[in-house]
Amino acid sequence: MTSKAPSFSFLLGIDRQILSLPAPSFSSMASRKPLLLASSTLKGTTTRTIKFRNFTTLENARQEQGEADEVVRRISNLLKHSNWKPLIESSDIPDKLTPHLVGSVLRHNRTSSDPTRLLGFFYWCDSRLGLRQHLQFHSLLALLLCHARFFPQAGGLVQRLIESRRPPFDLLESLVGAAKELGLDPHDRVAVNSAVFDMVINAYKKLGLLNEASSLLLFVEDGVFLPSLICCNSLLTDFLRSDMMGLFHRVYDKMLELKIGPDVYTYTILIKALCKGGKVEEAKMLLSEMGEKGCSPNVVTYNIVIDGLCRVGALDEAMELKAVHGRLGRTEEGKWLLEEMERNGLKANHVTYTALINGFMKQGNVEQALALKDEMASYGIKLNFITYSALVSGLCRAGDFDKVKCLFDEMSQLGMAPNVQMYNNLIEGYCRQSNRDKAYELLAEMKQRNVLPTVYTFSLMINIFCQRGELHHANSILEEMAFWGVKPNVVVYTTLIKGFIQGGKPEGAVNIFEEMKDSEVSPDVFCYNSLIHGLCKAKQTERAAAYLDEMKARGLKLDLFTYSAFIDAYGKEGKMKIACKYFSEMSSCGIAANDVIYTSLIDGYLNEGNVLEALTTFKLMLDQGVLPGLQGCSVLINGLLKNGKLQDALRVFLELKNHGLVADVYIYTSLISSTCKQGDMALAFQFLDEMCRNGVEPTVVTYNALINGLCKSANLDGARNMFNKMKERGMVPNKVTYATIIDGYCKTGNLAEAFRLSDEMQSNGIPKDDFVYNSFLGGCLKEGDMDTALSIFHEMMNNGFDCTPTYNILIGDFCKQNRLSEAHKLLENMVDKNITPNHVTFTILIDYHCKMELMGEANRLYLQMQDRDIEPTIITYTLLLHGYHRVQNWVKMLSLFEEMVAKEVEPDEATYSLIVEAYCEEGRWIEAFRMLDEMIVKGLATKSTAYDALVNAVNRKEEFPELLELLNSMERQGLMLTLSTCTHLLRGFYNAGNAENTADLLNCMMKCEWVPKSTVLSDVISDSASQNSASFQQSSPTVPKAFDVASMA
Repeated sequence: MTSKAPSFSFLLGIDRQILSLPAPSFSSMASRKPLLLASSTLKGTTTRTIKFRNFTTLENARQEQGEADEVVRRISNLLKHSNWKPLIESSDIPDKLTPHLVGSVLRHNRTSSDPTRLLGFFYWCDSRLGLRQHLQFHSLLALLLCHARFFPQAGGLVQRLIESRRPPFDLLESLVGAAKELGLDPHDRVAVNSAVFDMVINAYKKLGLLNEASSLLLFVEDGVFLPSLICCNSLLTDFLRSDMMGLFHRVYDKMLELKIGPDVYTYTILIKALCKGGKVEEAKMLLSEMGEKGCSPNVVTYNIVIDGLCRVGALDEAMELKAVHGRLGRTEEGKWLLEEMERNGLKANHVTYTALINGFMKQGNVEQALALKDEMASYGIKLNFITYSALVSGLCRAGDFDKVKCLFDEMSQLGMAPNVQMYNNLIEGYCRQSNRDKAYELLAEMKQRNVLPTVYTFSLMINIFCQRGELHHANSILEEMAFWGVKPNVVVYTTLIKGFIQGGKPEGAVNIFEEMKDSEVSPDVFCYNSLIHGLCKAKQTERAAAYLDEMKARGLKLDLFTYSAFIDAYGKEGKMKIACKYFSEMSSCGIAANDVIYTSLIDGYLNEGNVLEALTTFKLMLDQGVLPGLQGCSVLINGLLKNGKLQDALRVFLELKNHGLVADVYIYTSLISSTCKQGDMALAFQFLDEMCRNGVEPTVVTYNALINGLCKSANLDGARNMFNKMKERGMVPNKVTYATIIDGYCKTGNLAEAFRLSDEMQSNGIPKDDFVYNSFLGGCLKEGDMDTALSIFHEMMNNGFDCTPTYNILIGDFCKQNRLSEAHKLLENMVDKNITPNHVTFTILIDYHCKMELMGEANRLYLQMQDRDIEPTIITYTLLLHGYHRVQNWVKMLSLFEEMVAKEVEPDEATYSLIVEAYCEEGRWIEAFRMLDEMIVKGLATKSTAYDALVNAVNRKEEFPELLELLNSMERQGLMLTLSTCTHLLRGFYNAGNAENTADLLNCMMKCEWVPKSTVLSDVISDSASQNSASFQQSSPTVPKAFDVASMA
């Protein structure tokens, strides 16, 4: 069995014990006898002798320690001499040096009166042994040097400590250990430890290692090492300057925990932090707290609070947040603090006054700012460059350029010259007033004063000219830059590109972009995005895509703004597949869509009528945790309403309310307008009440929608009350308001009130337009007052207000009165006056001729409207089909229907009914059955007379077996009838009195497997009488009410 080797720590412990033992005498060692160990075995007893070889090790250790102590003593003696280095180097000491020996020398000489010599010895040893990693040596020496007030030398050692890159906690542990080993008296210990600690923190700070500096301070627990208040204040200042507010607060809390400070400087730093964060009220409270704790604020403290108040005051002004309840504005509070300073015996300096002047200038209070300038002069406080800069900037914003020139002269007398920033402010002011000549004069003056303009000087000129749409002048600045030898950068080119884009000149933007690349100025992502957005808005998406590929080739990272341009553009073009491709590409790049992207997709889907995808995208948006803004909500709700999906719009509206969004006036007005158009005035007024409860003020447009809804509901009293109410609320009725209520009175026959309102409208400076004239024209014709109607018509022609709807109204009325020649003459007059007839014009005339069975003239009008590139509508086709039905021209009916389908005009219920009958009359039974099935699929057959037409036609046939053979023939050709069609036919036959034939028909349908084989005839025909009468009422197809002439015109 082998014995286990002792651990390193165990050996180290023995070594330390050996070194502490007293040296034994030689005689005692010689008199010792070996120790006998008996070991019993079966064969007897054997003896082993254990020799004390470790006594030789102990003796060697004592001898080595003695030699080391001797070397330490010799070195210590040599260090007393100024020429210690050559003395040591000429001896055998260098060969015996070890890090342990160096440490012994440092400890042995820790009470030396000249630790700098000890420091020199340490550096000499370091050059031979490399002692940078021995933190304990550095810490001990640093403390010795600080104790002897050799602070610079101590600082050098601390710098080496930091450069070792050891963790802050190791440094702190080393310092604590060295301090205990040094054993200074309590008074000296506090001072020395604090000095070294400050040095370490300051060294970290100089290297920019603020996190490490804070860690060192935050590790302190036992109070052996405490930083000075000055050091803590300096650290807080650095945190504030670097915007590391988390560490700022942690270190301040640690200071309070260690009972360090605070003093006036600490309070001043805290107040500055609060002011920087815009928390001026808390800063003021802290200022008051200082006085209560006996810590009087100084001028700097007041200056910081005053500057903070002035800065926030300027922001308040910009945000139009006014002081209320008699409170002073922020800048005025700063002025009040200035007076408090004087009461406390503190003299304001140029910093105080400059902060106030800057604050008043930003508020536009030039008079007060100039008064403070005069006050400075009266107190003998000289204006410095910063003060003049604040004055110049404010006066330029106010447009008082003469005073600026006076300030320039004043500066010259004081030996100060305006700098480029002052000239930039002045040039910007002149450019905003379109005074280009003055701007160029200033450039010449800058050259004369040897003040060189910068890229920013020319950039702001370009920016202002672009904002004002003066692209020619903006572009000419590039030539001016070349004259001055100033090279345009990417910001200058991007500003020009954006200017041309916003000016509606994408071609000019492209030229600037290419010129930039030729000038070896690399466009950045922002520049590419500006150009791509402009091209997409100009519907040049292919060109924009080429620049997108160029971005990728250059290795530029595409962002949300890049993709949004394409998604929005293709959505507006109705190319949703391409828009979705870019959306997918964006998502695959890890770029999350925002509400703007989702809104573009929703808008695109709604524009193509794809409500389902729009709502699906909206749901996806909410699932991703993206809440739409009010604009997005408005787009979705308006789009749904335009697609006739009021219920979906209401569901979306409720969903948004559940997410805490409050609708704006545009959303409420859209909902009110839509519900009014559908005649649901109760719901419209509910929305009106809700928006008022939510503090959303209705606009004139809101009231116009309500008035229009009430007029269409023939509730003119309600409309008039609403009209009066909006005037009571201080709203001025506009052209639409008057036109809407005048039209309502005309339609209800109250022409007298309509004319009175027309006079009121014109007295309010709103002239009559074609809509109002047409309302009066239609009202007079409805009342049979042709003379007044013609008088209005002639007045319209004289004033240039006669238009297509006007002629449509008159043509429709002449047709009603069978005055066909006058109607045709009006059509000729329209053409002669270059007033284009529309589909309504021709449809009115075609309707009249069809009713008179003048189908030749009706067909001529039909062909004439197409010659004029006016596409017939479903109404036009249905009227013609009715006309041919009257004259029983079945062939022409079917030919016209085929033409209608070829032009992708969707047939309606009336059209299908007419065509089914035509197919039956022509004996084209299969087409008739197919048409019935097509109606079933489209959901149009439940209220149709088409079944009656088919049943009646079949019942007129002499041979019923012929029908059965037809059905069998359809089955053999792979054609089939739907269950609904079969059921309707069976009931039709039964109700027509053919019970026996109905049973045979059912058997045929079961054989063809169009109905279940378990079907019982009694079940099919046992539906309620009300359903039968509703579904199979015999009546000839009629023209829908929508063909009323007045509504069409």
